[in-house]
Amino acid sequence: MELSARRQPPTVRLRRLAAELRRLRTEADLTREEVSEQTSINPATLYRIETARVRPQRRTLMAMLDTYGITDEDQRSELIALSQQATQLGWLQTYESELPELYTTYISFETEARSVHNYESLFVPGLLQTQDYARAVIKAGLPLATEEDIHARIEARIRRQESLRKKDPIRLWTIVDEAVLHRQVGSTKVTAEQLEVLAEAATQPHITLQVIPFDSGAHAGMPGSFVIMDFPNPADPALVYIDSMAGDLFLEHEADVRRFTTTFEHLQATALDPTSSIKAIEAQIHKIKEKGGAG
Repeated sequence: MELSARRQPPTVRLRRLAAELRRLRTEADLTREEVSEQTSINPATLYRIETARVRPQRRTLMAMLDTYGITDEDQRSELIALSQQATQLGWLQTYESELPELYTTYISFETEARSVHNYESLFVPGLLQTQDYARAVIKAGLPLATEEDIHARIEARIRRQESLRKKDPIRLWTIVDEAVLHRQVGSTKVTAEQLEVLAEAATQPHITLQVIPFDSGAHAGMPGSFVIMDFPNPADPALVYIDSMAGDLFLEHEADVRRFTTTFEHLQATALDPTSSIKAIEAQIHKIKEKGGAG
């Protein structure tokens, strides 16, 4: 039995389907090898289905449910519907062929998240970046990228921000190191405008922003940036995302999520409170304008 021919980046629904199929196989007391013997589905294919790498075709899914003894029609219909919805990418589908697979995977998760907790040590979080700031960050970070690649990434980054403006917006809690406020990205005008947008965003009821001042010394976030995403459906466990020079990494084991959640809590305690953080941003904007660089 074959999988859906088109490879799609994992989505929240595909991840939920994979978890449910793992659970059903475990409850049926079957190994992947035993399921393979009974269904003729390759064990490697079963592994990819159970780890949300691919979506099973309908006949593959039906064979798995038959083997697991799932006869309840409502349950079968629910899983079939979940499978059909698993590859719905919305606006992201426009950029699917232009963006790296792991980046589209991240965006698909972020789009459906209930809350995002983001720590950044070097630059303004993507959800709060202006277009000019984003261009400067992307061009510097990808020196070999074509203008088309840069344009696609900028557009995708700006489209991501719609999650903050929808009727039921993502709840964003972001913590940045003070270095983010002082680093010039693009021109001084671009940097000042970005900080003004950051200060304004921090006043929104669904956005919390904190700054870790230099005088706080060493802190728990110094090893690097990370994102923790929570989802509305209890069946979708929290997820940690790390973007580094070594590549993108997703962590979903409970121990890993707990470790990064604890780290974020330490950063919350170390950082300035939200009101003081806005004042720190405004003070830096004033310094830039005093030097005449924002004109």
